[in-house]
Amino acid sequence: MNLENTKAQMRKGVLELCILSLLKGKDAYASDIIEHLKSAQMIVVEGTLYPLLTRLKNADLLSYRWEESKSGPPRKYYSLTEKGRKAIDELTETWNQLVEAVQKTTKNAQ
Repeated sequence: MNLENTKAQMRKGVLELCILSLLKGKDAYASDIIEHLKSAQMIVVEGTLYPLLTRLKNADLLSYRWEESKSGPPRKYYSLTEKGRKAIDELTETWNQLVEAVQKTTKNAQ
């Protein structure tokens, strides 16, 4: 068993919830999302984030707009759609149930 791979897969499993939650409060540029995730120890590289953002957009959970930048090319800002806001609620409920189940299972195993 590759423990590092297992830990990375666990983080990837909750990445969608984390991204949607970050966008719940305000729109964000991809590099801002990466910074927030890194600061929370959810290590993400652009090669992981961009396909995920595209998948969330194609699922109509996110939308984006272009904004001119004072320091370079236009930037793509992501925001939640109404469907994305509903998805956060469902994913959060599922996450809480999963955390509870894991805590019960691991507590009983000790």
